[in-house]
Amino acid sequence: MSEQVVDAGNELLTNPYVRQIVVQLRALDSYGTYDTWTDDKVLDPLILTKERRREIPVVGDPDETVVARVKAYYNALAVSIEAQTGLMAVPFINLTHEGFGRALIIIGKLVVLDKTLRDIHRFGFDSLEKLVEDMDKLVLKAVTLTREHEAVATL
Repeated sequence: MSEQVVDAGNELLTNPYVRQIVVQLRALDSYGTYDTWTDDKVLDPLILTKERRREIPVVGDPDETVVARVKAYYNALAVSIEAQTGLMAVPFINLTHEGFGRALIIIGKLVVLDKTLRDIHRFGFDSLEKLVEDMDKLVLKAVTLTREHEAVATL
């Protein structure tokens, strides 16, 4: 992969969504690879600039590192939703070996997020700003849905 694109001085590194992704990535790192890495270096593979996307083949199977990034992203979304609703949010991710599947976040009996996953070997965001923007949009939608259907969410 080309040179690092996440700057250590980026103010978004203190954003609660970004902080939670770092926590989740470090939690899923069973080999201790991230122990000595700075937060910007841990997050950097999630940012896929146009140049980086060109380096990744259009067809390919995801490795366990990419799958861990996808899980960390949806775990961070679930934690953020849970923090705003006060109800336990549980992420479910089902992937084929080819990188296709589905991600769900469920609160009680309510599905608050349902995303179809395709080509996850190319999972990433154009910039850290886009990552925060997407997470904010998804969390807001899930929190709104939870409040509208609170009876189902508390079952």
